[in-house]
Amino acid sequence: MMEPLFLDSSMHEKIWGGSRLKTEFGYDIPSEHTGEYWAISAHPNGLSYVKNGQYAGYHLAELYADYPELFGYPKGSVFPLLTKILDANDWLSVQVHPDDHYAMEHEGELGKTECWYVIAADEGAEIIYGHRAHSREELASMIAAGDWDKLLTRVPVKSGDFFYVPSGTMHAIGKGVLILETQQSSDTTYRVYDFDRKDNSGAKRELHIEKSLDVLNIGRPRNSVPTQVKIQGFESTCLTSNEFFTVYKWVFSGSVSMQQSAPYLLCSVLVGKGTLMVDHRIYYLRKGDHFILPNDVKTWEIDGQLEIIASYPNEA
Repeated sequence: MMEPLFLDSSMHEKIWGGSRLKTEFGYDIPSEHTGEYWAISAHPNGLSYVKNGQYAGYHLAELYADYPELFGYPKGSVFPLLTKILDANDWLSVQVHPDDHYAMEHEGELGKTECWYVIAADEGAEIIYGHRAHSREELASMIAAGDWDKLLTRVPVKSGDFFYVPSGTMHAIGKGVLILETQQSSDTTYRVYDFDRKDNSGAKRELHIEKSLDVLNIGRPRNSVPTQVKIQGFESTCLTSNEFFTVYKWVFSGSVSMQQSAPYLLCSVLVGKGTLMVDHRIYYLRKGDHFILPNDVKTWEIDGQLEIIASYPNEA
């Protein structure tokens, strides 16, 4: 049966989290320090479950393993992507993620290339995106000296901004930023600096300096260059396309017929409401919904006033 897969997923409390996942999206959050909603995830640290149709009750990892035809018979055994919404009520740690080779050798899972679409940002909000060291020796020296103001590159952000964050990039999401993150399915993070803050037990969170120095890139990161196509009632912007994933922003202002050109699509409704028609059946869409259009959904129609972030994996 051709049908979209709507998902119910897990919340994650964080020292830097807040309550905007509730106020912005109406989600039921566990506390006022909720930092992440793993909206589309087959990672064991936060699984999504199908909540509609014939696959209701399956979690995404077992669905991917048991019904590969829904995903175009993928080459890999691990669902490759993870979609999150993050509420940074305070700065996240300054951190870096390893590539596939290093992560598999040291952590037993995929590396983590990611990207950020800024849903909302307070006035004056910033991120850290790269560093100013010119060599690995200079980088190690500045980290050891705690010379963060000279080392870290701060970038102002606003709603609608987009950043491509490949593995090896020094980065941090700043206070007052709400983002949708598309990433490889990995939970490996190496902290470089955590603003000397302490957790509820009074202890500083662990840093991973040696591993960070192993994987950090030298040179400033290069952001992707979006490309846009407009037709009546529809704007499609390719935010990034790299070896791991392709990400689009879709803006609908009417009825649009579409067809599948990827093995499957991960979709997140960030603004508005409308309908999705698949195989003559109507599904209602609203802000905060997340769903997958599997491989057997070849055509569909979306009608309404909506903004959707859609992504798919790029398998080698």
